[in-house]
Amino acid sequence: MTAPNGPLAEVRTAVKRFLAEHRPERVVVAVSGGADSLALAAVTARLAEASAVVVDHGLQPGSAEVAERAAATCRELGLAAEVRRVEVTGSGGPEAAARRARYAALRPDRGLVLLGHTRDDQAETVLLGLGRGSGPRSIAGMRPHDPPWGRPLLRVPRAVTRAACAELGLTPWDDPHNGDPRYTRVRLRHEVLPLLEDVLQGGVADALARTAAQLREDNDALDELAEAFAGDRRSVADVERLPTALRRRVLRRWLLEENVPELSDSHLRRVDALVSEWRGQGGVWLPGGFVARRAHGRLRVEPVQS
Repeated sequence: MTAPNGPLAEVRTAVKRFLAEHRPERVVVAVSGGADSLALAAVTARLAEASAVVVDHGLQPGSAEVAERAAATCRELGLAAEVRRVEVTGSGGPEAAARRARYAALRPDRGLVLLGHTRDDQAETVLLGLGRGSGPRSIAGMRPHDPPWGRPLLRVPRAVTRAACAELGLTPWDDPHNGDPRYTRVRLRHEVLPLLEDVLQGGVADALARTAAQLREDNDALDELAEAFAGDRRSVADVERLPTALRRRVLRRWLLEENVPELSDSHLRRVDALVSEWRGQGGVWLPGGFVARRAHGRLRVEPVQS
C-alpha cells in the first residue's frame, strides 16, 4: 500500500498541480526508461488521457531493445506508446547533437510533451550556465511550462523519482552515459554537486533551483518592459538612455526580429557596445551569416557579403 506522504505521492502532487494549472489539450510523456521519466509516466497515466514516446538515439549497442522495453512498460502502465528512432548528427558534441535530435522527434503538433527533468537536473543546468558565463537567461535554468514542453518535476528531487519507481515495483534503466565522466554534466552530478553539498552543509540543489526561479521572474519582468518599449530599437539615441539590462533586452528583441539565430550573451554584449562604448568600431559578426553595424546614429543588420 502506498504511503500517503511517500515519494509516489510527492510525484503525483507535482504532476496533478501542473496539469491543473496548464490544462494541456493533449499530453505526451517523453520516456527514456530511466527513473525520472518512468515515475512521470506512471503518475500521468493515472491523471490524464496521455500517450508516451520513447526516442532511440542509436548511440549504444542494444539501444533498440532498451527503447522497446521502455515502451512496453508504458503500455503496461496504460499509455499508448511508440518508439521513434533518430539519427544523431551535427556540431556541438554528442550531447548537444542528441538533444537536438530528441527534441525534434518529440515536438508535437499540439498540446504538451512532459519531460522528466527534476530539481537535480535544474541545479546542474544552473551550474553549467554559471560556468559558461552565459548570462542570467542561462542561469535561470529550465521553465516548468515552456510550450510545447512541460516539466512538472522541477521541484522534485531525483531520489524521490527513484523511490517512487520502487513503490510501483518498476525497474528503471540506468543509462551508462549517465556515469561516463567524459560528459561535463556527469561530473557535475557525481563530483561537483556532492562536494558543494558537503562544503556548504546541504541544501545546494534546492538553493540553485530557487535561484533559477527568482531569476526567471526577474527576466520575465525585464522582457515585458522590453516588449513595451515605445522607441525605435534601431535608433542609438532612443536605446542608449535605457538601463543596461533593459537596453540589451531591447536589442535582443530587435536582433530576433531581424532573424538572427542562436544569440548568446557574448553576441549581445558586442552589439550593445555599438551603443554604449562607441569608438567608431566595425561591425559585429553574428550567427546565421549576419553582421550588425552602426552608422549615422542608427543600427542595422546586414547579411555577410561573401
